[in-house]
Amino acid sequence: MPASPNPLKKNLAAGDMQIGLWLNLGDPSATEIAAAAGFDWCLIDGEHAPYDPVTIQNQLRAMMAYDSPPIVRVPIGEDWVIKQALDLGAQSLLVPMVDTADHARQMVAATRYAPEGRRGMGAMVARASGWGRVADYNDNINDEICLIVQAETRLAMQNLDEIAAVEGVDCVFIGPADLSADMGHRGNPGHPDVKAAIADGVAKIRTAGKAAGILHYDSTNFAYYRDLGVTFLGVGSEASLLRAAVHQTLLSARKAVSD
Repeated sequence: MPASPNPLKKNLAAGDMQIGLWLNLGDPSATEIAAAAGFDWCLIDGEHAPYDPVTIQNQLRAMMAYDSPPIVRVPIGEDWVIKQALDLGAQSLLVPMVDTADHARQMVAATRYAPEGRRGMGAMVARASGWGRVADYNDNINDEICLIVQAETRLAMQNLDEIAAVEGVDCVFIGPADLSADMGHRGNPGHPDVKAAIADGVAKIRTAGKAAGILHYDSTNFAYYRDLGVTFLGVGSEASLLRAAVHQTLLSARKAVSD
């Protein structure tokens, strides 16, 4: 039995719009609710949220019963972190702060077994291979890894043509929050200079034949990013949705009893 096909990788290559949600709470029940909603992907945020290898593995388990492919954002783009996330069972990764094509190539190599890369051979005693039950995992998994690299600095944007051209990179995700801070507009990703840089970046990514991604919390801008050519669209997080819902519920209740 080969490694499971990766629908996210296939859909991104086909140019299909993929709408997803960030998972920041670290709670399997919240993750199940998000996955059951039918998002095209859900991202376990190992960079900014309270995750460790055990909780990431449990989040992956929580999503197994649903058709929403999981992505793991690793905390840093280093080989040992990549290897660990893949052995836990992730097939799609988001790697933050990739500023150069050389770093992107290193991340591709970290996700592939030799001779295509340098991923360590340990998955046959880990969850990724069904604890050794997927006999052909090692032979097939290289073709099913979806690698998304994150461009979120001025340096990355300067090197975007070369980063997007790296073979094995499936998608380049532009991080508007860090990019705006690096450009001197911290907390204002909607600044005209930042928006112009993002638009130029998306065009470069698409010219290279790769999927372009972004995270945005304002639904009034979703069509704008679609028209730019974004096909990997994060539309919020379970934490932001919960915050908004509980706040609105309280306001509605207070209004109802005060009328």
